[in-house]
Amino acid sequence: MKLHLVLAAATAFASVSFAAVTADAAEPVVAKLRDAVPAKTKVIAGGAVFLCDGTECVAGAPASRTIATASCKELAKSVGPVASFGDARKQLADDKLAACNAVATSDTMIANR
Repeated sequence: MKLHLVLAAATAFASVSFAAVTADAAEPVVAKLRDAVPAKTKVIAGGAVFLCDGTECVAGAPASRTIATASCKELAKSVGPVASFGDARKQLADDKLAACNAVATSDTMIANR
């Protein structure tokens, strides 16, 4: 009888813990690019792997520091200017996007074509 109670309690705890982790799972971070990348590309920025295709780069498993100007700059250095950067809850402001895009030079864009 005690074993059944212990197993039931452990199962309930595991279910609640799993539900909490699922509820707190980060939303994907999406960067909309000004220009399309010439081929599918992977870029590591802000502790996340961005998969870039066309005019969109998506980090499906972002870190807590992924939505930041520094992360946007890392991405822009590799794929060129970014039109928007963030998830459904938080987007970089225009002034931060401008700072991000300051590092995207024409050399970067030529290297990726």
